[in-house]
Amino acid sequence: MSAADSSAIVISVSGEEREVTAKTAAELFADDPKIVVARVNGVLVDLSHELSAGDSVEPVFIHEPDGLNVLRHSAAHVMAQAVQEYRKDAKLGIGPYITDGFYFDFDVAEPFTPEDLKKIEKSMMKIIKSGQLFRRRVVTHDEAVAEMANEPYKLELLSLSQGPGSGADAAEGASVEVGEGEITIYDNVHPKTGETVWKDLCRGPHLPNTKLIANGYALMRAGGAYWRGSEKNPMLQRIYGTAWPSKDELVAYKERIAEAERRDHRRLGRELDLFSFPKTIGPGLPVIHPKGGVIKREMEDYVRTRHIQEGFQYVSTPHISKEDLFYTSGHLPYYADGMFPPMELDNGNYRLKAMNCPMHNEIYRSRGRSYRELPLRFFEFGTVYRDEKSGVLQGLTRVRMITQDDSHSYVTKEQAPDEVRHLLKFMLSLLEDFGMTSTLSCLPATLRVIRRISSSVLMSSGRRLPRFWSRLRRRPVWSSSRIRVVLRSTARRFRFRRRMRLAVPGRCRLFSTTSTSRAVSVWSTRLLTVPCRSRS
Repeated sequence: MSAADSSAIVISVSGEEREVTAKTAAELFADDPKIVVARVNGVLVDLSHELSAGDSVEPVFIHEPDGLNVLRHSAAHVMAQAVQEYRKDAKLGIGPYITDGFYFDFDVAEPFTPEDLKKIEKSMMKIIKSGQLFRRRVVTHDEAVAEMANEPYKLELLSLSQGPGSGADAAEGASVEVGEGEITIYDNVHPKTGETVWKDLCRGPHLPNTKLIANGYALMRAGGAYWRGSEKNPMLQRIYGTAWPSKDELVAYKERIAEAERRDHRRLGRELDLFSFPKTIGPGLPVIHPKGGVIKREMEDYVRTRHIQEGFQYVSTPHISKEDLFYTSGHLPYYADGMFPPMELDNGNYRLKAMNCPMHNEIYRSRGRSYRELPLRFFEFGTVYRDEKSGVLQGLTRVRMITQDDSHSYVTKEQAPDEVRHLLKFMLSLLEDFGMTSTLSCLPATLRVIRRISSSVLMSSGRRLPRFWSRLRRRPVWSSSRIRVVLRSTARRFRFRRRMRLAVPGRCRLFSTTSTSRAVSVWSTRLLTVPCRSRS
């Protein structure tokens, strides 16, 4: 190596070992403007991140899922800066990226109007064109408190920390503010003067500069949102926005949103006279009209027939039960926030049921069972009640009363792998029967199935979820055939889970599947253990 190359280091770039003189990821990928962040040793970082010998570096393009998230989070910062320039009194809440966009919460005296959003968009354009730089700083807790002295909500996040960054779970989206073991602040720096124009508590990473946001962004709407998702906290104003790498992609997204609004089930339910939410009954409690009743009955009849064909037996259970039952099942006190308060009857407390599992277990326990009866499959259309917060209620997709085609399978240890394969195949086929074969409809439900089964099975073994689970969530597009491959892979994994401590001897497994009969079927799965008579 020559004297001129004495500063060169050896790193791995996209799996290929290279000798480079670049000091930062920005210098390494300077030839490609579509690379907006980098993944160094598996961690997403700014392009300004300094490289060290032996680092494993991967470029992240703006069209990739991680690149889009960074683009949208950077756009959220620009929007917050524009809001505080427009409303001097605005206090910052949380501003994370979300699916297809971003939002930011503000404490302001007056709600935002459509005219306000137009003015904020114009201010954003000026900030974007100025090319402000995003600069990351690591600060101590005391330094962060001092710099965020005028931001009470940021101070609250910092006060919740038990050590650097541990307040990441304080609220939905809080992980973009604090987390990963250190506290960081991002400065928006003027490119010519080097002056810090604006700053916010943030983990990052961000785009190198605001110009990369270009003109592929838009503010969609504004609405109210409780701070940290609790009605006990102040009501903030939330502005939703979206950001895309190009104007054409933004236009295409707006067209999809417009089509979705035309097909919104709440609109169709009103126009077709299918259901309603009378204020006299209460929010989140729908009533089904005669025409909607026809649809509901046809769905239930079909799903009931399919369950019977798959070997399930129809059962029925009460809407309320003694509170002690939910302590026995383990749902209380851990699920108390999701259940309605107790009712005092017969010198005891009763609860509206939020799940059917405990009652199905009581049917199983009603008499002695032999392994020869297994697999034993129960299902019912059980109406359950959940104390959903008013801020999250939305049409039929988030309600306080739902009717579930809830099923449970009781199997022996040896039967467990085959039952998992049976359940997954059955659930996927039923989703397809309802036309849920597209990425947007079939994948989320399928992922919930895999996650709930996997987490339940691995819970007693202390092992983490398989790596494929994290890969599933990062995939932007999944075909039905690809989902089948994943499901088969999941089933194969259960073959060798027998060696794990899934249950104690003399116990059998209970698989539970739930399809919520709203406008479409939505599935979840659980694994429990219940006693059964031994082979002897």
